[in-house]
Amino acid sequence: MKRIIMLLIILLTGGLGHLLAQQLPTDGPLTVRPLLQQLGERLLKGKTGSIVAIVPQTGEVACMMTNSPEGFNLKYAITRPYPPGSTLKTANALALLSEGLIDRETAIPCDSGFLDGNIRVGCHKHRSPLKLVDALAQSCNSWFLATFASMVNDSFLYESRDEAVETWRSYMRSMGLGGPMGIDCDGEQGGLLMGSSYLSRRYPNGWDGLTVMWAGMGQGDVTVTVLQLCNLAASIANRGFYYPPHIHQETATRQLAKRYKTPRQTRAKSEAYGPVIEGMRKAVTQGTAKAINTSLYDICGKTGTAETAGEDHSAFIGFAPMKKPKIAIAVYIEHGGFGADLAAPIAALMMEMYLKGKLSATSEKKAKQLAAKTTWKK
Repeated sequence: MKRIIMLLIILLTGGLGHLLAQQLPTDGPLTVRPLLQQLGERLLKGKTGSIVAIVPQTGEVACMMTNSPEGFNLKYAITRPYPPGSTLKTANALALLSEGLIDRETAIPCDSGFLDGNIRVGCHKHRSPLKLVDALAQSCNSWFLATFASMVNDSFLYESRDEAVETWRSYMRSMGLGGPMGIDCDGEQGGLLMGSSYLSRRYPNGWDGLTVMWAGMGQGDVTVTVLQLCNLAASIANRGFYYPPHIHQETATRQLAKRYKTPRQTRAKSEAYGPVIEGMRKAVTQGTAKAINTSLYDICGKTGTAETAGEDHSAFIGFAPMKKPKIAIAVYIEHGGFGADLAAPIAALMMEMYLKGKLSATSEKKAKQLAAKTTWKK
């Protein structure tokens, strides 16, 4: 019987789905789309990383493809902890807006980076000062380091720094970050979201906003999985809620558990999503992801460049279309460089395949170019 079910899964996922099915319970058809799985496998050739796509309205996992020198490994998408880099600036903006610590007019100067005493953090070249929408579009490190540090050090709104950090942490957890999502396959793990008890152990001599400000730009004491990043994109696409991601289809004989049909609200206020989505849209039209802009539909996205030993990791989260999103996506390529180098163009091709059912001639040429690139050392 199990052999029959396995064969059905392979057929329903277009042949390449067997890579996924081999590491999942063989008890029903999967939600993954064959064309996305096939394209994802092509684009990840010679690279270590993951592509996860979710249908925001349902929580269905439309794609879960990974690659590594050892081949496909589901753990890269659901257990491997990564620094989110600047993709987390979207979630931080939502928390800061909801707490009333900033508004869309909040302007922060940036002279090629953040400077405080001996601390110097570089930034992209852009005009200064920037307000929120442009800070997201240009991925300004200074803006998010300064505002995050000010939240932690705010003694008027919070009784202590412990309370400030725990408040931030509760926002992140409400967006599905830092802990298992409860996807219907074995082995999922969480990540790390710093809290007050963790920080007291890590910094026994004390800490303040400057000590932990790196979380404002998705570095430091915070790690997430690619599945969590994709869910973050889905929650923003839905303007404040998400359905827990699942990878099995509901059938007449196999009903989905209630938890997969029950939306979860984030803690962020509904009015906070407008400027964040505007910033993600501007990132694609005029900002760090402008190379993937298209006239076919409005893409909203956020690039991420996560610092690590060796070459930086390349990350991207996004969704499309802007007003009525049909697909949310996260791409994470280990040692892939800037977020705009590999992750963003791969995500754009995956969205085109989902929304249009095929790639244009121009996009097919781009897919071949990306497939030819490798991050593996020869």
